[in-house]
Amino acid sequence: MPMAMFTFLEHFELSGKRILPFCTNEGSGMGSSERDLKKVCQGAKVESGLSIHGAEAANSRSKVEAWVRKLV
Repeated sequence: MPMAMFTFLEHFELSGKRILPFCTNEGSGMGSSERDLKKVCQGAKVESGLSIHGAEAANSRSKVEAWVRKLV
C-alpha cells in the first residue's frame, strides 16, 4: 500500500467501519495491503480485497460489480 494511504488512514477514526479494499497491480496482487489495513484501521472490519491486473482494469466493471454484490 502506498505511504500516502497510510498517512490518509491515520487521520481518521474507522472503528466500527467496514473497509472493502481494492487495487490494481502488475503482478503483486493485494500484497500485504489487507494485513496493513487491519493494523492501521484498528476496530474496523477489513473484508477480503479485490485485486485487478492493470492490463485488465479497463474491462473489469463486471468483476468489480460481482465482488461488491457478494459483499453487500
